[in-house]
This record gives sequence, structure tokens and C-alpha cells, in this order.
Amino acid sequence: MAGSNTATESDWFRRFHPADTAPVRLVCFPHAGGSASYFIDYAAALSPFADVLVVQYPGRQNRFAEPVIDSVDGLADRVHEALLPWADRPLVFFGHSMGTLVSFEVARRFERDGVAGPVHLFVSGGRAPSLPRDSSVHLLPDDELFDELARLGGTDERVLANPELRSLVLPALRADYTAVETYRCGPEAVVSVPVTALTGDADPRASVAEVRDWERHTTGAFDLRVYPGGHFYLAEQRDAVVEVLAARLRA
Repeated sequence: MAGSNTATESDWFRRFHPADTAPVRLVCFPHAGGSASYFIDYAAALSPFADVLVVQYPGRQNRFAEPVIDSVDGLADRVHEALLPWADRPLVFFGHSMGTLVSFEVARRFERDGVAGPVHLFVSGGRAPSLPRDSSVHLLPDDELFDELARLGGTDERVLANPELRSLVLPALRADYTAVETYRCGPEAVVSVPVTALTGDADPRASVAEVRDWERHTTGAFDLRVYPGGHFYLAEQRDAVVEVLAARLRA
């Protein structure tokens, strides 16, 4: 079982507000180009109900020096392996954007191995996994890639305006977009756990209908929550999203 010291020994997770006595663990999976620190406020708000782990993908923040991983399956394999010692209490997954695909694939790996995995999957701002991936943002020149990032919002403007910072985040950003846009999944891929899909009503990357299609990928219960906002609606709607998560964690 994972002890309270395991968090500092695992590069794959940041644990901003440890809750050693919480009855459940919430695992957050960031978006493309994102890092664990995006969920600091969520971790603070939810720490009374869960021990919150936030996945830290390689190639960013404290893992800048590590090689990036440019496939969803590659990320899911590594996160699944790193997460096994933390499965000593019920897990709940929350993935945003690219994180929806990674969390879904990690959940599938738990079920494949017959190991108790997440008891609930929250997917936010991401199209259903079996829908076609026909965009090619990962092939754009550097400036156009950052233009796309700016269009979606959710990225510190100081990063977008600073050439040195841009060069630091570029490898991870391009790898993440490569992972999302080369991901393929058939309609037969399902999990058995309940799925709650959340999205902004004006998300340019995932329409409400495309998010609703997550229902096809679970044999359990399904719920759809739509909020005002774009791709990063969860920044403006944090209190409402926290309320939904907290209700499930308390249960």
C-alpha cells in the first residue's frame, strides 16, 4: 500500500494537499501542454474529501529534463504502472482534454488486468475516444502551434509572450498534440465504471454532441453536465465543478 512518503518519491504525481486519512483518492489528468500545477486550486478545494494526486507528465516543470512521451498509450502504460501502489483505497479519475483519453486508457488497463481501478471516471472537455481525429495541429510550425494554444485559452500569457519559455514548453506541447491527434480507438472500447462527462457549451475543440458520445464507452451509468464557457470552462466554473466532484467523493 502507498504510504504518506510515496508521493515525494514518485515523479508521476504531485500531491499538493496530502490527505492521508481520506477514504478515496482523486487522480487528475491534465490537458495537452498542461502540467500538474493547473489543478492546485482544485486540489485545495477537494482535499477535505479526497487525497488528490495530479499526474505530472514528463517534459514539464519538475520533469523538464526527461524525454517526452508522444502517444496516449505510452502515457497510459506509465501512469498505470505508477498508480498501482496508490490503489490501496478507491480511486476516482478526472481528466481534462487530453487527460480524458489518458484517464480512459488507464482505467481500461486496470480492467484488463482484473485489478480494482477507478470507481468513477470524470471526463472534461474531450471528444469521445472513438470519434475521428482529423486535425494536425502537431504538424504546424512553432508560431502557429502557439497561436492555437492562445486561441483555446488556459495558458499563462507570459509563457506565450516569452521566447525562452516558449522554447522550454514546446517539446512537451508538440508531443501532447501528437499523442491526441494520432490516438485511435474503436467503438467497442468500453469501461464498466460510471462516467460523468463535463464540457463548456462553447468549446471549439469538443461540441456538446461529441462529448455526449462518451456514453457509448461505458457499460455503467452516464451523466452529462454542460457549463457556460469554452475549452477551459473549468477555470470560470470551478465552484460548480468542485461541487459535482465533491458530491461523488463524499458518496
